[in-house]
Amino acid sequence: MIERFFVVLGQVMTLFLMMGVGFGMGKLGKISSHGTSELSTLLLYVVTPCIIIDSFQTSYDSALLKTLGLGVLCQMGCYALYAVIVCFFFRKDEPDLRVPFRFGAMYGNTGFMGIPLIQAIMGDEAVIFAVVALVVFNLWTWSHGLVMMSGEKKFSLKKMIITPGVLGMLGGIPLFLTRTTLPGPLYKAVGFVGSLNTPLAMIVIGAQLARADLGSLLKDKKLYEGSAIKLLLIPLVTMLVMLPFRNNHLLYVAAVILSGAPAAGVTSMFAEKFDRSPERTAELVSFSTLLSIFTLPVVAVLAETIAA
Repeated sequence: MIERFFVVLGQVMTLFLMMGVGFGMGKLGKISSHGTSELSTLLLYVVTPCIIIDSFQTSYDSALLKTLGLGVLCQMGCYALYAVIVCFFFRKDEPDLRVPFRFGAMYGNTGFMGIPLIQAIMGDEAVIFAVVALVVFNLWTWSHGLVMMSGEKKFSLKKMIITPGVLGMLGGIPLFLTRTTLPGPLYKAVGFVGSLNTPLAMIVIGAQLARADLGSLLKDKKLYEGSAIKLLLIPLVTMLVMLPFRNNHLLYVAAVILSGAPAAGVTSMFAEKFDRSPERTAELVSFSTLLSIFTLPVVAVLAETIAA
């Protein structure tokens, strides 16, 4: 177990070294906030659909299809449980702080950090499970999450469906079901663009961290509370809830690792849009990302030990 811990730690450290490149470039002023915004757009609208489509360019397998369907149901159930759990926290805080911190504790960085994590720790064959989780994440954030942050009682079905993750899935699934392989040059182009996800996502996160005041973050007790819920409580709950499926190693471990990812970047985006303590919310995203270097190896090893 100790040996596996250091293997996982090494993989996580590799990701954080790439993050260090972005951090250094951010501190030197070579990547501005405008630059990270543009790179995030590239990741979200181009790279993410490509990695989703590329992950479905695999041999059709009815057993895999059933497992993916099971994965969707499990992810939907987990988010429903998370939505209940976060209601027990931040009760004494003002709504403009309580709401985004609950959102950040519930929704993790599935796309920019979750997929690279799964790829680094479990290999390319597990990416398809992360892709399924990303689609469910999009469905929940643009329905429950949007209602939660906006305070409105309705959501746009169009916005929920027309997201890069869902559109990528809609493009990839038919190819998978019809056993259709993209033409050679197009297949390579999609694969090359999709491979940008890990390094580019880590560089963007690093550049975003460079703008945070790390000294003041370390003194904020509220950030420790929000990070502890996201990085420790949520993955522990996921481990327990997913126990009946632990024999399916890839499904179980991927679900647990993804649940332990730090607060999603969309937390800051929604907080900015709906004016809900955007500065404090951005600090939660940054701080949980920083602490995840210590928690993720532990979460990953525990999940793999349970699923062994």
